[in-house]
Amino acid sequence: MYKSIIIIILLVLAFIYSSLFFVQEGQNGIILRFGKVVRSNDNNPLVYNPGMHWKIPFIEDVKVIDTRINTTENQADRFVTMEKKDLIIDSYIKWRVNNISRYYLSTGGNITQAEILIKRKFSDRLRSELGKLDVRSIVTDFRNKLMNDVKNSLNYGIITNNIYNLKNTKVNNSSMSMLGIEIIDVRIKQINLPIEVFDAIYKRMRAERESVARRHRSQGKEEAEKIRAIADYQVTRIISEAKKQSSIIRGDADAKIIKIYAQSFSKDPDFYDFIKRLKIYKNSFRNNRNTMILNSQDGFFKFINEFK
Repeated sequence: MYKSIIIIILLVLAFIYSSLFFVQEGQNGIILRFGKVVRSNDNNPLVYNPGMHWKIPFIEDVKVIDTRINTTENQADRFVTMEKKDLIIDSYIKWRVNNISRYYLSTGGNITQAEILIKRKFSDRLRSELGKLDVRSIVTDFRNKLMNDVKNSLNYGIITNNIYNLKNTKVNNSSMSMLGIEIIDVRIKQINLPIEVFDAIYKRMRAERESVARRHRSQGKEEAEKIRAIADYQVTRIISEAKKQSSIIRGDADAKIIKIYAQSFSKDPDFYDFIKRLKIYKNSFRNNRNTMILNSQDGFFKFINEFK
């Protein structure tokens, strides 16, 4: 009897344990009965908020869905602009589940499957929008409008410029809302040029810089030649002026010397004759190898003969 009571208590506890389920904060739950979503009387899926709930054991199964905001990183991909120029764009998407039933039916509650659908639709929508813009518009402030348009297109399947009319907008069947997903935000993290385009731009910029450098060097050489010519002219003019002044000063000095000599020698002609002959003797007898054959009575030896 005692053992039977224990078995009954254990069975009751097991039944209660299998009947209870808990939904954590940031999650919602739905009950599947024979693989179908349990609905209320008005045919809306029964969604269980965080807390403790009951289910029929062995018949009903609980599927817990994460309703927090998820971030999906998109692999850098190549897009073409209105100008037929390629861009490598790296982006991310923030999204969450806003309709548990639709989300489960479209993805089976699998977050990986949900991200595949989101990435595919986002890539198609972004590719379509970028094809309407040039590079300048994409990299400037117009990018914020681009992101809003892509987000609205994903959520509602249309593009609208009036954010106040979004609530009254009819949702397209191709929108993410039909999958039970709400796109919170989409952003472009980085925009790069393809390697081949980047190399071509680099070569063009280098050629332009080299052309500018050659032009500057040519202008520098031209200016240097002008400065050098002006400097040479200034040097020539200064030297010429200096030679002119030197000749004038030397001429004045020679004239003064001649005048002084003339005044000095005019007072004593014999002394002048004596000095002049001494200079002649000095220049004539510079070394012992000089040999002169002259008449001893010649006037050349006038003063030498007087000292014999």
